[in-house]
Amino acid sequence: MKQIFFCLIFSTLLLVLGGCEKKQANVIYDKSYIEEIKQTRKDIALHITRNYIPGATISIAKDNRVIYSEGIGLASKELDVPMTRENKLRIGDVSQIFTNIIYLKLVEEGILNPDSTVQHYIPEYPPTEFKLAIKHLPYHTSGIRKEEPGETEIPGLNITIQNGLKDFMNDPLTNPPGWFQESSMFNSNLLGAVMEKATNKNFLTLLKEYVTQPLNLTHTLIDNPSAIISGRADFYNNNLMGQNINAPFRDLRYKAPSKGILSNTEDLVKLGMAILESEYFNEEFRENFFEPCDLYGGFKSEMANGWLIMQDKKGREFYGSGGGVTGGGAAILIYPDESLVVAYAVNHTLETDMPVFKIAHHFLQDLGSDEK
Repeated sequence: MKQIFFCLIFSTLLLVLGGCEKKQANVIYDKSYIEEIKQTRKDIALHITRNYIPGATISIAKDNRVIYSEGIGLASKELDVPMTRENKLRIGDVSQIFTNIIYLKLVEEGILNPDSTVQHYIPEYPPTEFKLAIKHLPYHTSGIRKEEPGETEIPGLNITIQNGLKDFMNDPLTNPPGWFQESSMFNSNLLGAVMEKATNKNFLTLLKEYVTQPLNLTHTLIDNPSAIISGRADFYNNNLMGQNINAPFRDLRYKAPSKGILSNTEDLVKLGMAILESEYFNEEFRENFFEPCDLYGGFKSEMANGWLIMQDKKGREFYGSGGGVTGGGAAILIYPDESLVVAYAVNHTLETDMPVFKIAHHFLQDLGSDEK
């Protein structure tokens, strides 16, 4: 019975998504990529159906222009509201990209010194056994412990970024900074707190001043559960029976630098294009943004400022960032030499990989298709 239900839902989605001449405002597409877009729609239909995800958004940019953008499924199941390309979703760990842009801009302006300690900017932060320079925070090489599963699920009502430091600031470092790289949301949260102290501005103001306003990202902001936010999609989980339920309440403002930003995929690909092309970012910024750091023993880090730096089987370098949070998740891929940016987001707690690699390779067929 479950298999029959799956087939019916999947077939319905393919019928809905199959028309290549769709002209509603919910879709942007370039006809010269129509076959690739059809394949992308099939991949998304399969992904959201298999994983009982109510809705998703997809945006793709090639050669510094958006060639495809669409909302698929539902933004609200209760109200039967379709997902549009303008809906705002929780982007999880992709939030760190915004945080690290602010950090590098503050370094560029001389407001932050990467070699200064956390305690220099936050005097009340307890002394650490080893020097804790802020340069280790965007690279996740600080030795600050990884969050426990239960620590990602607290409601967090009205906790500020500064007060959120109490969750880990008294814990010893797990290793000397610079020895190992281990992703922890506490690194980004602490970096956000440092930037607030150094500038005497809150994180939302910094986000606007250094990222969203200069780049005209009109659908990106901090997820505030108390505010009326136009176009914010509803958030979902599954119960033990695999049925959709409303995601539990979460106030993510205290971890806005690591997981608490709302955005849409068009803003994410605009950000990706800007990183590659915009004069707002100079060459030194681009080199630093994607440059792995040196680790103990002569090893290089796999991540740089929130990005995984990798190559596919064809030897093409790409940068990727992604991850989930309660009620949502997102991923972004950048192929710099091919000038390709892919962004995908869902309004459901992310428990599986997203199909961004498969989607990206539909648009790389001129160099031969392959899987990651």
